Amino acid sequence: MSVKVLIPTPLQKFTNNEAAVTCDGGNIVELLDALESNYPGIKARLCDDQGELRRFINFYVNSEDIRFLDGKSTALSSGDEVSIVPAVAGG
Repeated sequence: MSVKVLIPTPLQKFTNNEAAVTCDGGNIVELLDALESNYPGIKARLCDDQGELRRFINFYVNSEDIRFLDGKSTALSSGDEVSIVPAVAGG
């Protein structure tokens, strides 16, 4: 199933400067594996050494924060849009 992934500017160096890419995956974990397969090196920026999502990177499926869905097990359907958003801190 084809899912549109919105890539933040700091990670676009992995996607040949593309702001949006299309990948397949039935859930977030599968999507991350597909991203890594198509764009080597990107997964290390999104996941830690244990494969857990980095806490300063937020993922949204159709504008819904996956932390309030099923986390990295959140199911994806064809046509879904996944946004990867780095957390912003300030004071």
